Amino acid sequence: MTVLEKKPTDRLQDSLAQVQRLIERHHLVEELVHRQNMPKHGLVEELVHKQNVNELHHKLDQLHPADIAYILESLPLDDRLLVWDMVKSERDGEILLEVSDAVRETLIESMDAHELVAAAEQLDADELADLAPDLPRQVVYEVMGGLDDEEREQLQSALSFEEGQVGALMDFELVKIRADVSCEVVLRYLRRFDELPEHTDKIFVIDDDDILKGVLSIRKLLVSDPDADVSEVMATDVVTFHPTDDAEDAALAFERYDLITAPVVDEKGVLIGRLTVDEMVDVIREESESEVLSLAGLREEEDLFAPVIDSVKNRWAWLAVNLCTAFVASRVIGVFEGAIQHLVALAALMPIVAGIGGNSGNQTITMIVRALAMGQMQPNQAWMLWRKELGVSVINGVVWGGVIGMVAWWLYDSFSLGLVMTAAMTLNLILAATMGVLVPTLMQKMGRDPALGSSVLITAFTDSGGFFIFLGLASVFLM
Repeated sequence: MTVLEKKPTDRLQDSLAQVQRLIERHHLVEELVHRQNMPKHGLVEELVHKQNVNELHHKLDQLHPADIAYILESLPLDDRLLVWDMVKSERDGEILLEVSDAVRETLIESMDAHELVAAAEQLDADELADLAPDLPRQVVYEVMGGLDDEEREQLQSALSFEEGQVGALMDFELVKIRADVSCEVVLRYLRRFDELPEHTDKIFVIDDDDILKGVLSIRKLLVSDPDADVSEVMATDVVTFHPTDDAEDAALAFERYDLITAPVVDEKGVLIGRLTVDEMVDVIREESESEVLSLAGLREEEDLFAPVIDSVKNRWAWLAVNLCTAFVASRVIGVFEGAIQHLVALAALMPIVAGIGGNSGNQTITMIVRALAMGQMQPNQAWMLWRKELGVSVINGVVWGGVIGMVAWWLYDSFSLGLVMTAAMTLNLILAATMGVLVPTLMQKMGRDPALGSSVLITAFTDSGGFFIFLGLASVFLM
């Protein structure tokens, strides 16, 4: 009989469901006890409360910090804070690193200064650097005061770089050796560690001035002659990063070269840290989420259970833009009100032209934004890509515009209306392709996120443009 293992996502959903059931039972039992007017009411309530709390404690203790973070993100604020209070204090720092920025803010607001200090003190310098921007300044100063000189210097170094730079993400825990020692010496050196730093797939080879000379992979070390010098078996062709490099570019390099770790060196070639694959996976995920949010006109990741006013602030800007563009589209229709009254079929057909244009424009803009994000397209290549998208639009316009044109001819017994429908569809697809290339390219040139509001803008252009083209052609050739 074969036992089927549950997928990680299924196990995570099961854990969330169990925690939610325990919370519901906790609330239900407390409510029932409060309603009962019985002797020793306080004692019964305390016993029931302890039983439920112990069960929740036991369940949370079994979960990975990332799983607890997922559960916290999936709970309403009151239940979230209830669960957060039941998490062991020594795990607070790890969980704060895992939760989304929006949820982390609510958790930090619920904690006292001494609780935040205790949570931060459990973290390494590079992890503390990730969390420090969200902590009160006084807490950061107090934590830094408890670090030794080396850790304080590492933390200050990480904090000196901007968010999104390699230096802000680099890890300071690494293993380094000199090139003039034998492999046997390296093996004996490694055995002195209680455990190696996480994701250690290679050892960094340096000289007496800490300048990087190469890397020695653990796999290579294990199969090499113990008497061979490190200089004979190390690799010198190494992918390196500078602390001011863009983290997204580094993440793409990790994906391209299948890296697990990579050295970070300064302008003199001195080894100052390393990048690890777990940080790069986070960068890729955050960039992907940011693009999805930006395309919808959202400024930042939103807590699902945030107060109404917070969600309104996050969404109102592009909704205002959308309202303005919708008003423009309505004015375009108003200009051709007489034509619509004369030929009612126009009112039924014009949403098709606008809708197909918006869909085509979103397809184009998604491809362009992705190409810009992946570094596959430079702004000076926009002309070439526009011509390609123009060809796609003309073919789609003639084919699908012809189909809907014949349908319009059949429905309304008007060959001229069918021709207008085909022409309008083709012209609006050309407009959609043009704006789909132009909008993100201009955003990129202005130093803005090319995905920011692109979906909103493309819909605005294709709606207004589609109405104007279709009703304009109808006014000229059908009236």
